[in-house]
Amino acid sequence: MSAPETSQSGALQEQVSLPDLALVFLKLGTIAFGGPAVHMAMMQDEFVRKRRWIRQADFLGRLAAANLIPGPSSTEVAIFIGQSKRGWLGLIVAGCCFILPAAFLVALIAAAYVRFGTMPQVSGILYGIKPAVIGIVLQAVWSLTRTAAKTKFLVALGILALVLSLFGAAPLLVLILAGMASAIGWSPKNWTTTAVSSFLPFSGSFGAGVAAFTSAAAFAPVTLWRLFLSFLKIGSVVFGSGYVLLAFLQTEFIAHLHWLSEKQLIDAVAVGQFTPGPVFTTATFIGYLVAGVRGAAVATLGIFIPGFLFVALSGPLLPRLRRWLLAAAIVEGVVVGSLGLMAAVAWQLGRAAIIDWPTLAILVVSLILLLHYRINSAWLVAGAAFAGWLLSWSGR
Repeated sequence: MSAPETSQSGALQEQVSLPDLALVFLKLGTIAFGGPAVHMAMMQDEFVRKRRWIRQADFLGRLAAANLIPGPSSTEVAIFIGQSKRGWLGLIVAGCCFILPAAFLVALIAAAYVRFGTMPQVSGILYGIKPAVIGIVLQAVWSLTRTAAKTKFLVALGILALVLSLFGAAPLLVLILAGMASAIGWSPKNWTTTAVSSFLPFSGSFGAGVAAFTSAAAFAPVTLWRLFLSFLKIGSVVFGSGYVLLAFLQTEFIAHLHWLSEKQLIDAVAVGQFTPGPVFTTATFIGYLVAGVRGAAVATLGIFIPGFLFVALSGPLLPRLRRWLLAAAIVEGVVVGSLGLMAAVAWQLGRAAIIDWPTLAILVVSLILLLHYRINSAWLVAGAAFAGWLLSWSGR
């Protein structure tokens, strides 16, 4: 039997079976703690170095592609890899197997939360976790700002996004305006008056349509269909870090639908931090809180379906988009706009999480451990939970 052929780059050109593809992504979905950056490192080690299923250049290309489209970037890289090995079937198998372990675990935690969340011991654990989660979000804002805000113009754009968000602007509208401003400020020489004037009415009407949809949804009764549509919308427009999801969740489920409290949202985010797999499984937790097991399933489907569709449809277009400087400028604006949203939601949720000196101390220690010692966020959340339990047990 002949050995598998090897390309010039060293990647094995062998057929990958669907069971093998499913098993490796089930494994990654079960052990991938630590957020998107850790997920990417694990996939690179698994598929480029160990299994040699994909070349390093191809992996980086798929990583860049995932950053150009909305949705959970690490999950989309998994979907891209599955598509590259087995086409449409591989796309579905890889994505689902990476998502399902985390979604199942989050649903179990949500069930326990609903049943035991009011017990003093559990409340103490959550008391400690919440400020640590705020620290994680602030650390993500700081780290991403250092790489994304490359010019004074982009810094100003991020600050403007922060101000607009604090004054109640819809997150999607903030991102649209940030992308437009970055495109217009990129290089006036490359814009014609006709192009700008034709783009502005379109984006304005799009933003107005989103605002109308959101306001129409205010105070809506809880239904599975409405829950699905809310997460489908969010999954279609969340751009940048997974933490940008917080701004959309806060606007949709607290400010407009009034289905959640700020405490429940922070708890949902905390669960997303100490479970493996995509941060977007926060939707699973919220779905369970709102409508039980069926709500968890519907919310998970709604938020992840757009990622599968974007990967499937964007393959032929992404090489051209990466070479189009205007598209790169728009992406830069959307990314710094996302950072503004993250900073705003960290402030808003921080007011509910930082309520006394112990929670402030946990936040400060969390930031030191994250920024100076670069501790894994899963270990940080575990330590904060233990500190909260100790404070609760001591009667604080």
